[in-house]
Amino acid sequence: MAVPVKALQKAAAVLLRMVLLLLGVSFFSFILIVSAPVDPVTAFVGAESGVSEEQKALVAEYWGLNQTPVERYRTWLSHVLKGDMGMSLAFKRPVSAILRERVSASLALMFSAWICSGVLGFMLGVACGARPYSLFDKLVRTFCFVLSSTPVFWIGLLFLMFFSVYLGWLPLGLSVPVGKMARDVTLTDRIYHLILPACTLSITGVASIALHTRQKLIDVLESDYALFARARGERGWQLIRRHGLRNVAIPAVTVQFASFSELFGGSVLAENVFSYPGLGSAVSLAGNQGDLPLFLGVALFSALFVFVGNLTANMLYGLVNPEIREGNVPV
Repeated sequence: MAVPVKALQKAAAVLLRMVLLLLGVSFFSFILIVSAPVDPVTAFVGAESGVSEEQKALVAEYWGLNQTPVERYRTWLSHVLKGDMGMSLAFKRPVSAILRERVSASLALMFSAWICSGVLGFMLGVACGARPYSLFDKLVRTFCFVLSSTPVFWIGLLFLMFFSVYLGWLPLGLSVPVGKMARDVTLTDRIYHLILPACTLSITGVASIALHTRQKLIDVLESDYALFARARGERGWQLIRRHGLRNVAIPAVTVQFASFSELFGGSVLAENVFSYPGLGSAVSLAGNQGDLPLFLGVALFSALFVFVGNLTANMLYGLVNPEIREGNVPV
């Protein structure tokens, strides 16, 4: 009977933390968008539309923009608790409908980039840690340091110029071919348009995984139990497989899942460079036009995305290393 009660207490604690996180993110995002020097009414009607002040006042009253910030936040929060995320000023559509349309494209982009960066970074880190300070290790470390200091949008522009403009191998942007009906778009078309944005987003995440895994493997191979294993005759891949991979996997998983926030932030830049219709381009438009409901909707989704990623990492610890039991892992 003690085990279910303990599990329920942990689940309740996790749920409480998630609710507090979403409230905090929504509150500070609201302050950010309200404090921005953007007039949502002017952005809605157009700066050169010639609309009178009386008409602007009617627009502000219709969208609730004439209320005080406290009233606007309270109204938005009460609607969200009822399942209504509001109406987007930029798209003139419900925020929930926009999120449903764009979340699949963003998740496909982020998941592809996340898998590629994790696998490639872990392989490079293990290869460098197995032979530290070799020529290969020096080249990979230099490559990782350069990537760590390179903005995502700059890499995206380079990829566009080289692979799309110069070589003509890949499309310039978008998620589907231009002029093609939605019912005629195939999975191959979507993957073809996903290659450049996914590579751009994944290549920047390789550096942290590779450098972290490399250093952890070096520490493991210099430990006492690794020295004892060498005394027993274990060498090379056998030593790394038996004593290295399991010990470096948990830090790699931690870094990989902790990169969810950076992944979402990088997707905003990548989607804008490649005109990819995901949440990143939507939140940029929402910020530029003062679209409060859409901005808060994407902010809540991003916070939930990062929270679920960190929670999944904690749950995977026991699978990566059986010595760690579920009850001993902090959630």
